[in-house]
Formats: sequence, structure tokens, C-alpha cells
Amino acid sequence: MTETIQNIVNEIRGNRSFLLTTHESPDGDAIGSSLALASFLRRIGKDVCVHFRDPVPELFRFLPGSDMIVAHIPDRDFDVAFVLDVGEFRRAGNEFCSFTRIGKLINLDHHLTCEYFGIHNLIDSTAAATGVLVYRIINFFDYHFDVATALCLYVSIISDTGSFHYSNANREAFSIAGEMIECGVNAWDVAEQLYENQPRKRLELLTRSLATLEVICGGQAASLTVTHAMYAETGADAELTDGFVNYPRSIKGVEVAIFFRQLDTQTYKVGFRSKGSVNVAGFAAALGGGGHHNAAGCTVSGRLDEIKTKVYAIVSASL
Repeated sequence: MTETIQNIVNEIRGNRSFLLTTHESPDGDAIGSSLALASFLRRIGKDVCVHFRDPVPELFRFLPGSDMIVAHIPDRDFDVAFVLDVGEFRRAGNEFCSFTRIGKLINLDHHLTCEYFGIHNLIDSTAAATGVLVYRIINFFDYHFDVATALCLYVSIISDTGSFHYSNANREAFSIAGEMIECGVNAWDVAEQLYENQPRKRLELLTRSLATLEVICGGQAASLTVTHAMYAETGADAELTDGFVNYPRSIKGVEVAIFFRQLDTQTYKVGFRSKGSVNVAGFAAALGGGGHHNAAGCTVSGRLDEIKTKVYAIVSASL
């Protein structure tokens, strides 16, 4: 692990231009880790471009550098590309995957199921967030964290640990978060931005989703669903569903929560969350997806009732 970090540090020191990207529908860790790395690279004099296939959700647009993310990759050469938190290379999106003007590819990830596609692959499933891996890299430079970089790292960690609710909230995660606060991050300001600033239409969408609650497996699993019709009724969109899966998981006795989110007429995104005793990455893998022990997902085609039958059968077989 240390040797891999040293190799990545050498690539940073020896190159000038960097392209950064992450997975589709970026979450707090994907956004925070990417922006933290970009902030650091710019501060040490590097030429940096951050490309996301999908827009940054409004919730995270307070992060420094979010306004500099581009939807399309400039037609130019880059010495190095960092791919953060994707799990599978294809999740970086077609534009990035087909882009050839890159010298070297570096993969940073903490997914339990992860492809090794880079010239350097810094992958550690014990890391609470990909932001932790970015922190380890920056630490090799004996760098004093500026507030912008610290803020992005802090958001990365609290997002993927559920504000330290999840079992991946280990000592390293708490230590880094504490250090970022010492560097000037205001924990209350961040909490207010993330948890006290939601639009009304998100609650209206949540109301409709909660009405779809299904409890299965003798109370050990539960699900919620969001459909296009619900978006139309509320004026909400997919980015406002972040965190919905935590509601069924909060039910006493539930070990696995499932969230069905409609992508198009015959396609649904299926998210799994575990309280810790069940490895939901296995459920997602059985359906062509992947993820972590406690959080995983996949995309499944078919009618909603057919998809639910298939998913519930896989979960039931394990529970």
C-alpha cells in the first residue's frame, strides 16, 4: 500500500496536467474526494480538469471547486488521469472511457468489489471513503491542509460514513475528520448545508416514497420505491432521493434496506444498505452490480413487479 502511494506521489511530482473523474450520479464521497484532490493539485501548481458525466447535486454545490467541474472533456492531452470511487471502469461514463488522450491512468477506490484498471491502483476496502485515500496521498507531501481541501475531504468522509453512523466509521475516519476541523472546517456549517437545507419538494417526494414501504423476510428487510410518476407529481428529480434508503433501514429488526429508483420505463436502479451483519455487495453482484459490505447497487431491467420478485428472492435466500 505504501509503495503504491509512493508511486502515485512520484507521478504527481513528475507530471503537469491531470484529468479527474468519478462515477455517474456522484455522491458526497465521489464529489468530495475528487474536489479535494483537484484543490490540492492546483495549490501545488498543477494543471487540473475535473470532469463528471452527471451534474453535481445541488446539495453539494457549496463545495469549493464544484463550479469548475466540466460536463465534457477538453480535446487536449493529459499526462495523468485519476479515476475515483467508480468500482467499475464503465461507471466513469462513455465519454471518459473512450477518451484516449491520457498518458497514465490511476485508480483510487475503496469498493469491496473493484476493477484494477490503472497503471497504479490504490484500493483499500477498509478505508471509510475514497477521500481517505486522497488524504493518504496528500499526507506524503507534508502538506498543510488549506480550508478548501479540508472541507472537501471532510464532506467525503461524513457522507460515506453516514455522519459516522455506519460501521465503516473507523478510527482513521474520525482522526482525519478531526484534523480537517482543526484546519478550519466548521462542522455545524457543513451539517446545516447537508441536513438543514433541503427543498420542500424533496419531502413531498419522500412522502410518496414512504407510502410504498414493503417489509419482507419476517421483518429483516424492507424497501422503498420512487417512480417517474412521483417526480412528475412533485417536481423533484433523482438527486433528491439521496438518503431515502436509510428510512427502511431505520426500522427495528431490519438488517437490509432496498431502494428501487426508476431510470426509464423498463429500468430501475436498485440500492442496498445493510446495518452491518449482511454483506449486500453480494446481492448487487448477483444482479450485475457491486459495492461495499454495507452499501451496494445495480441496474436491473424489466417491470417493477418482476424486478422486485427477483431482488426479494436473492435477499430472502441469504436472510
